[in-house]
Amino acid sequence: MATPTPSEQEQEQEQEREPAGTRPSPTRRRPGGRTARIRTQVLDAVLAELGEHGYDALTTDAVAARAGVHRTTVYRRWGDVGGLLADVLDAASDDDWQPPDTGSLEGDLAALNQEIQTALTAEPPVVTALIAASFRSEKAADAQQRLWEDRYARCEVVVSRAVRRGELPSGTDARRLLLAATAPLYHQLVLLRAAPDPHLPGDAARTAALAAVAGAFAETRPARDA
Repeated sequence: MATPTPSEQEQEQEQEREPAGTRPSPTRRRPGGRTARIRTQVLDAVLAELGEHGYDALTTDAVAARAGVHRTTVYRRWGDVGGLLADVLDAASDDDWQPPDTGSLEGDLAALNQEIQTALTAEPPVVTALIAASFRSEKAADAQQRLWEDRYARCEVVVSRAVRRGELPSGTDARRLLLAATAPLYHQLVLLRAAPDPHLPGDAARTAALAAVAGAFAETRPARDA
């Protein structure tokens, strides 16, 4: 396990002497250079600890030891486990991920669902551990919501492409369609803890696509008869 060199320790200790609140929150500022490297080490350590030991065993001391940084650096920068988890989730929104483009609505949804199933069944179970942790930490819950909003917003292009291709009627509600297409994966794998079904990503995509073509996700729905 890497440990800081004496010069790095001196820099960390100098940073630790700064009054609390003088450094911006890591969720609002994306630092560069050595600070970015320390952030990467720490967030990687959070994911490793969470995946191996779960939320209950996650501590700032364990993260600091695994990352090879001074424990006070972790405490001063992130505050607590909730701050660490929030930054891990916020960091996930910094990537350039975009949903698959297969040329068809059903293909796009199936490919997206396959990515979700792969993430939810990966070992160590980091994604499911983060979901579970969001129910235990308010900071993590807020960050988790930001991440989901970001991902669903990016995925709306799947629906707009289908509308442009003439596959879907204009005015299809992208968020409702995406929720219907992806929900079976979370229900089966997270709630029911069922074994991965290789057919589920495609089956869920096909069902949602057929419903969307029939107008089930129109933004304006006629009122039901009393």
